[in-house]
Amino acid sequence: MTPEHIVLASSSPRRAALLRQARIPFRVQTPDVDETAEAGESGQDYVTRLARTKARAVRESLPVVAADTVVTIDGQLLGKPRDKPHFVTMMRTLSGREHRVLTAVALRWGVREAVRTVGAMVTLRHIAPAEIDAYWSTGEPQDKAGGYGIQGLGGTFVRMVHGSYHAVVGLPLAETEELLAAFGIDAWHWRTS
Repeated sequence: MTPEHIVLASSSPRRAALLRQARIPFRVQTPDVDETAEAGESGQDYVTRLARTKARAVRESLPVVAADTVVTIDGQLLGKPRDKPHFVTMMRTLSGREHRVLTAVALRWGVREAVRTVGAMVTLRHIAPAEIDAYWSTGEPQDKAGGYGIQGLGGTFVRMVHGSYHAVVGLPLAETEELLAAFGIDAWHWRTS
C-alpha cells in the first residue's frame, strides 16, 4: 500500500527540492531536535542518532523521512556554523584538505523504523580568506554541515568527491527509495499516477 504522500521531517529546502526532483509527494514538518553531539560520539553514530531522533519527533500516521549530515575531519564533528567566527574556523580547517561527509536517512512508519547511512570523502581546494568572507556574506553556509553546500556556491571549492554524491547533497535518494520499498511503499507508483 502506497500512501498519498510522506512527511519530510526537515526545514531544509535542499532536501525538499531533492524529493520534488524524485517526484515523491510530501509535506514538511520541522522537528524541534537538539543537534548537539554527545561526548565521544562518532560521525556515524551522530548522524544515525539525529536522523532517527528527527523521524521520531514528528507525530504522524504517515511515513516520516528524516535525514542528517555531518562533516568529520581529524576526529572533529563539524556541524552547522554557530556564527561567522565558527564558520571561518571550519573553512580554514577544511581548506586544501580531504574530509569525510556522512548522511543518514531514517524512515519511520508506525512502530517500524530503519536507517541507512552513506558517506563520501571530499577534497576542497585552498580557499583564500577573502573568499571565506565573501562566501559567508551570501548566507549559504549558515545552515550547512561543515559550512558549505556543494550544490550552491560552495561547490566552487570542491576539488574531488569519492563515494556517494548523495552524502554530500544531504538526502540519499537511492537509500530513501530502498527504505520506502522495504516498508512496502512503491515510489514508482507516484511517478506513474
